[in-house]
Amino acid sequence: MQIGDPLTIAVTLGDPAGIGCEVTLKALADPAIASLANWILIGDKAAVAVAEASTGILLNTLPVTFHDAGLLCEEVKTGQLCANYGKAAAGYVRIATEMCLRKEVDALVTAPLNKEAVMLSGIPFSGHTEYIAALCGANESRMLLASERLCVVHVSTHISLRNACNLNTETIARTIELGHKAMLLLGHTKPRIAVCGLNPHAGEHGMFGTEDAEFITPAIDSCRAQGMDVEGPLAPDTIFLRASRGSHDLVVAMYHDQGHIPMKILDFDNTVNISLGIPIIRTSVDHGTAFDIAGTNQASPANMKAAMRMASTMALNRRIACHPE
Repeated sequence: MQIGDPLTIAVTLGDPAGIGCEVTLKALADPAIASLANWILIGDKAAVAVAEASTGILLNTLPVTFHDAGLLCEEVKTGQLCANYGKAAAGYVRIATEMCLRKEVDALVTAPLNKEAVMLSGIPFSGHTEYIAALCGANESRMLLASERLCVVHVSTHISLRNACNLNTETIARTIELGHKAMLLLGHTKPRIAVCGLNPHAGEHGMFGTEDAEFITPAIDSCRAQGMDVEGPLAPDTIFLRASRGSHDLVVAMYHDQGHIPMKILDFDNTVNISLGIPIIRTSVDHGTAFDIAGTNQASPANMKAAMRMASTMALNRRIACHPE
């Protein structure tokens, strides 16, 4: 594989009853997106037929390869919570992940699925990131939210807030390290990293809690010793504003909502979900299945386009890093 060879990227079409197939067809109807890679779509014909009818975009007019998973036999009814749909959506992810592990594709982009539908099918599931990590045999996955203005990586995601407050210095340090590596793939040569505190005002010198000094500061010191540009722990209520104005490239959030809320306010349409700590490149839209508008041709492809662009950027930068000559 040469640096100049075209990338090949898999796209899973998500829950058949949601907007995943619709936004994928719309994204690939844009020549600027279609030309980024050889795209392989993984889903079922029944879901594609619904999206074709609503958008007027025919799959066979797009420069893509379609991998028919053959996991659905019935007609798809949009907007419906269904165990069969959840099982199929998880199956698409499994197929695509295995393609990545066999190095048949350079990266994976996932359209949204519905966690409840997957759980109804009997598959233990807390999120794409954790599910893919398990398929890859990885035990230290993290979630990175990325936009052109700012990136945020999370120490913890889909756990209760009570459990998220049980900090661990090694886990925090590893999150910073994974975030730093991801920023290099995104094209930052010297990422500037800000680390949030857990407590208001990052503990205010112990007045509002000792976790910041006890667990977060040692993790930052460890990463600085490795040559990373890391600052913190910083007050969570101000660092996102500062970073969005250019003070830092990456913010490390201690838990799910600490990072998600500011990022979705900052740039909901173009924020991409990236899985870290796994041996493959995986990006995703940062929105749900939107059952309420599925099948109505109202869904915007902006977030899917952003996820596809970011997957191609990361895959190309990884190829360059592996073959610098």
